[in-house]
Amino acid sequence: MLDMSMFREKSEVLRKDHDKRKIPQDNIDEVIRLDNEWKQARYEVDQLRKSRNEAARGIAAAKKSGDADAVAKIMSEVSSIGNKIEELSKMADDFLENRDSIRMRVPNILHESVPVGEDDQKNTLHSLHGEKIDLGFEAKNHNEIIENNGWVDLARAAKITGSRFYFMQGDLARLEMALQNYTTNFLINKNYTLVQPPLMMNKEAYEGVTDLGDFETVMYGIEPDKFYLIATSEHPLTAMRMDEIIEPSELPIRLVGVSQCFRREVGAHGLSDRGIWRVHQFTKIEQIIICKPEDSWSHHEDLLNNAIELWDSLGLHYRVVNICTGDMGTVASKKYDLEAWLPGVGEYKEVVSCSNCTDYQANRLRMRYRTSEGNSAVHTLNSTAVATSRALVAILEQYQTEDGRIMIPKALRPYMGDQKFLSPLS
Repeated sequence: MLDMSMFREKSEVLRKDHDKRKIPQDNIDEVIRLDNEWKQARYEVDQLRKSRNEAARGIAAAKKSGDADAVAKIMSEVSSIGNKIEELSKMADDFLENRDSIRMRVPNILHESVPVGEDDQKNTLHSLHGEKIDLGFEAKNHNEIIENNGWVDLARAAKITGSRFYFMQGDLARLEMALQNYTTNFLINKNYTLVQPPLMMNKEAYEGVTDLGDFETVMYGIEPDKFYLIATSEHPLTAMRMDEIIEPSELPIRLVGVSQCFRREVGAHGLSDRGIWRVHQFTKIEQIIICKPEDSWSHHEDLLNNAIELWDSLGLHYRVVNICTGDMGTVASKKYDLEAWLPGVGEYKEVVSCSNCTDYQANRLRMRYRTSEGNSAVHTLNSTAVATSRALVAILEQYQTEDGRIMIPKALRPYMGDQKFLSPLS
């Protein structure tokens, strides 16, 4: 969430940002109103405490003079003031709780370079990578490819769990593991620390990294323990420093997380989202950076460049787009997406999301670093490196041959005994 000083001192910045997003300013007004109510209630509590202290000092003098009536009157006055203090303190706490509840729903301030647009059709092209190869034959989509080769069993997974789960087997499962190993090694060599996070988080931690009002519908809850299965390792890795003051010598913190991810993926989806493209459980390798505010925009470009270098090394054709205002969520200040070309469906589809969240998550998590002028919120950034199921789809569709075989990208062959083609499941 945004620091309270933005509402008190720079509300015009928030209003301009809401206008840019084309969203109403009601929440800004309500946060400011509740903050003023809270400050007034706290002021009145402080004044009543002073009055109570002054009255209480008169009790000793009245007792000393033996004036029982005066003692009783002052005691009654002190008690009445105490009741008012308790009532006003409760009101102040309610104002504060409501203020911060609404403040958590006010989106981050967009970077000035974010393009203005109402939906994803207004995202702008940042760069193109790799060659859009003409296969010379009618391309199959990944659904046909996995079915023809027996690499994925959706029907049996649906039988034991439900739709959008799968068994992955044979050489495609080996290729998925190769992707995991290759990607983690790639980032470890760039001085990222490998972390395997918990696959569940409690509500308080989850509210620190995302707007549960928007995100809760796509997440799986665990009862009766009130945990959530993680939707991405970004969430536990960012939250792991919750309620901490970080020494500046530790920054920047660079992490690469490998985890299973779980999403409901509610709603109807098209042909290109079937198979293993849009599923309830998948593996993702995620980049995380926690840094000083003045360094975050250069780190945002670093994260993007890492993703570009990684996907270039896989020999895949894709584009990078700059996400516009209407396609931006609550948390990020700026976001790039990598979209891989899928010849089987003739579309570019998102495979990587790269975000600078500035101090938005850090404020929610109470995550700060020590400075000479006091403690200050860090900045948090995240980027997909590889969501393996989606990367596999891009490989299957771009590396298919006319005779139905799938060539293995050269970068992954050392992880598969230098094998050149995937073998069908026998």
